[in-house]
Amino acid sequence: MQETDVIRSLAALAQEVRLRVFRALVVAGQEGLTPGGLSEQLGIAPNTLSFHLKELTHAGLVSQERQGRNLIYRASFATMNDLLAYLTENCCQGAACLTDEATAACQC
Repeated sequence: MQETDVIRSLAALAQEVRLRVFRALVVAGQEGLTPGGLSEQLGIAPNTLSFHLKELTHAGLVSQERQGRNLIYRASFATMNDLLAYLTENCCQGAACLTDEATAACQC
């Protein structure tokens, strides 16, 4: 992942509503959610939600697909995983931190 993509993703997530929307889409998984479903679930006005979905889509964190008359939004798990990998790439001085032992030894 390029540094500019990381900055764009982090900037998109650095806003309360967008973070809530993204987390709701992560929970929804591959089924995704319609804007109406998101609006109802999170209590966000449709016009406000539309703005935030556009920002998340522009950052590559969310994708949209038309299914009949509905738009389905999904979290981009590939982008999310790339972002997490970028952020933890040099964790623990380059040592793998996936095990409990390595995590306990990690001072980061």
